[in-house]
Amino acid sequence: MQELISFIARSLVDNPDGVQVTVTEEDDTLVVDLAVDKDDLGKVIGKQGRTARAMRSLLSATAGKEDKKSRLNILE
Repeated sequence: MQELISFIARSLVDNPDGVQVTVTEEDDTLVVDLAVDKDDLGKVIGKQGRTARAMRSLLSATAGKEDKKSRLNILE
């Protein structure tokens, strides 16, 4: 899952080296923290949050295969 979110974020931003993804597990929930440069934050979130919502949907579908829940945090 880390590779999935990293690939999507690196494809969207101007500075792919500034993308950092960390995954932690809390009970049955996978917590994915995505950090990007401040200049690229809007590109990852998208208009009205559509891009972020799409990434969360993909993450949820992937985590569902493992019978887990997921949460995506986009950090500044």
